[in-house]
Amino acid sequence: MAEQLQGITVALAGPRKAEEMAKLVQNMGGTALHRPAQGTVFLDDEALREGITAWTAHPPDLAILTTGMGLEALFDMALQMKLENRFLEVLSAAPIAARGYKTVNALKKRGLHPEVRDDDGSTAGVIRGLKDWNLRGKSVVVQLHGDPAPHLVSWLKDAGASVLQVEPYRHTPPEPGALALLYDDIAQGRVDAVAFTSAPQFRFLAQYAREQGKLQELVQAFEDKVLAVSVGRITSESLKDEGITRIVMPEHERMGSMFVELGKYIAAQRY
Repeated sequence: MAEQLQGITVALAGPRKAEEMAKLVQNMGGTALHRPAQGTVFLDDEALREGITAWTAHPPDLAILTTGMGLEALFDMALQMKLENRFLEVLSAAPIAARGYKTVNALKKRGLHPEVRDDDGSTAGVIRGLKDWNLRGKSVVVQLHGDPAPHLVSWLKDAGASVLQVEPYRHTPPEPGALALLYDDIAQGRVDAVAFTSAPQFRFLAQYAREQGKLQELVQAFEDKVLAVSVGRITSESLKDEGITRIVMPEHERMGSMFVELGKYIAAQRY
């Protein structure tokens, strides 16, 4: 494994744990470049307060929870607002659909269990779990995590549901010039792979390329010469939405697993 990334240069699009990821790449014989494609992720207190107020004042018929971190943030804010017991009561009173094991674990801590779970760690998996539910005329709250879920929301509305979206966190763009540098690295083949650890990282990059009139060139570069490496299915969905099909993704959503999977892919191409 130590040599699986020998001669491979990997751009790291995630701003968090960059040093840890760089060490993983280096330990496998590769070269890591820090190329953050998003800025700070920060708590949106105003959106949280508004979301919890609406959620507890008008209990929904169904709650869809997409991240454990987002659920924890909701409970923390509910505690600050002295609405923790009411929030727990409302969550307990309606069916819950959950995406991801971290969300399920956050629910279990509070004695809650989802009636619907994704089958693959994605919002598309949640939709498959709800496909036989009658949602016409139902109210649904969707807890997001700093990134929209247009396909999920569109599907719910097409099914006849009214939707309230609550986003505990917001993602910001990276420092000026960062996306241009990453794009040039990809377009000119200065990197062999780009590791994305969240969907917003690719969305910001794709938006930059679109504004420059170079989105198709970006997609083609990923299809032909630069590997897109994704930490999990939500991140992969953002890549697929723009037409990228060649994606290296681990079975389990872990940074370490992501680079191990990349190493396996590279090794298979060499032999």
